[in-house]
This record gives sequence, structure tokens and C-alpha cells, in this order.
Amino acid sequence: MSVIIDYLVKFLVGYAAITVFFYMASFVVPKASFVARAFAAYISLVVCALFGVFASLVLTLVGKQGISQWATARSFHYAMALTTGIVFEIRDPRHVLATTRPAVFIGNHQTELDVLMLGALFPKWCSVTAKSDLKHIPFLGWFMRLSGSIFIDRKNSKDARDAMAGAAKEIQVKRQSVYMFPEGTRSYTKDAVMLPFKKGAFHLAVQAGVPIVPCVVANYSHILHLKTMVFRAGRVPVKVLDPIPTTGLTASDVDELARTTRDLMLKELKSLTAEVQGHPIAVPASNSQPAATSSSVDAKPS
Repeated sequence: MSVIIDYLVKFLVGYAAITVFFYMASFVVPKASFVARAFAAYISLVVCALFGVFASLVLTLVGKQGISQWATARSFHYAMALTTGIVFEIRDPRHVLATTRPAVFIGNHQTELDVLMLGALFPKWCSVTAKSDLKHIPFLGWFMRLSGSIFIDRKNSKDARDAMAGAAKEIQVKRQSVYMFPEGTRSYTKDAVMLPFKKGAFHLAVQAGVPIVPCVVANYSHILHLKTMVFRAGRVPVKVLDPIPTTGLTASDVDELARTTRDLMLKELKSLTAEVQGHPIAVPASNSQPAATSSSVDAKPS
């Protein structure tokens, strides 16, 4: 055991030394900051995933598995603020995150840094959905399985439908929300645009009879852009929009629901991006629909 601990200490010290070296080198070679923050982000994710494994075990034993991902997300949020200087600022004026449960939360998907965005945004009693391949990844996969993530086999449409059915049941029985990226993949764009939406999140919300809660992240290509090796400290605003009710909707309404939700999010994305990048502010989106009145909306923060 002492040999393992000794090896781990040496590895961490060496890893930290390399990271600090690249941070120092960035004063001379700016691109070195990309490598430094990449190293810092990776080790932060690994450490927080390990913490998440143990936290999930403990919380499951005390009957609170549902907040495992929230606890781990917060640890990553604080770790990354310390090691990389990147912070996602949550704007939730109506306290939707704390009072709307269960729901299907959705957001635009830009890069791998969205994992950190979830670290700041993730509400209690919520879990992610993920490709089934991720369950086999060390640390992250272990944590996701232990904390109750919903895995979807996207290569098999039948299994995907079964997974959605299971997710809808879990939402109803456990009052457990889920967070999904309807674009389906990362856009890696430098502009305030979104890929076409897939319908899974909307079918899930309609099937479970819970509201859709759009969460819009400003384009942050000025902070992270892989092709140009940009990776710097900064703050990124995230806007939580009003819940969109799905009560009474059916599968035939999903296309229109997805379209109108995407239009709403795209307007807000352009507004937030204009603000954060210093351009003239566009007219922000206004959600004229009333807040959702699902059968499970908490009256006070959980």
C-alpha cells in the first residue's frame, strides 16, 4: 500500500511540476498556456471523478444517490476555478434550478468544457444521459454508473427508445431530473450558432409529462478554441430560461416543440455572446409561455 501511495505522490508532484512549467512558459510562448490549462483541466477532472466515485458510494448508502452528480459537479466547478481560472456564471433570476423538479434540462453543446459548465449549473436531484460507450472509461465511467447516469446506446435505435422509456419512468417515480444536449454532439464553433436539434430530449419530456428547461451558454471560443490552441482564464454567462410546459402534449407535438425551443435558445445565445464578446447587444429572447406547472414543482429551494 505504501508503495502505491509513494508512486501516486511522485506522479502528482511530477504532473504539477510540468503544469507549472507550461504556465511559466506561457509568459514567453503564449500557446504554452493551452498545454498548461489542458494538463490542469485533465487532472482536475480525474481527481473530481475519483471523489465522485466515493461520494456516490456514501450518498447511495445513506439514500441520497440522486445528489451524487450535483456534489461531484460542484467539486469540479471549484477545482477548475482554482487551477484554470475559468468560471461559468449562472443567471437564474427566477430560481428555476432550485424550484423546478423534475424537469428535462437542455443546453447548447460547444466543447469538452461544457463538463465544467455543468459543474456550475447542475441542480440537485438531476443526472446526465450519456452514450453507453462512456461507462467503460476509467474514473468518469465508474462515477457515472455509481451515480445513476442514464446510458443510451445510440447505435441501436431500439435500445435508445427503451432507455428513454426507462428514463421517463425514473423521472416520474424518483422525481429525478435529467440534463441533455439536444444538438447531440459538440459544435466547436467560433460563432453564436447551434447545430440542429435531435428530438430525444423532447420525446422524453413529453413522455414523462415534465417541463423542458432551456439553459443557454454564451459562445466561449475566446476562452477555448481547439483549432487555434486558445485556452485562457475567463468568465462565461449561462442563462436559465423559463420552463416550457409539456402537459397535454403528445409525440405529434415534438417537432414543433423542438423547433420553437431552439429558436428561443438561439436568440438568447446571440444576445449573451454579444454581451460577453463586447459587441452591440441583440434583443434578448422573451419566453411568453407561463412557468411550467408540472405535478412536481418544489415551492422552495431543495
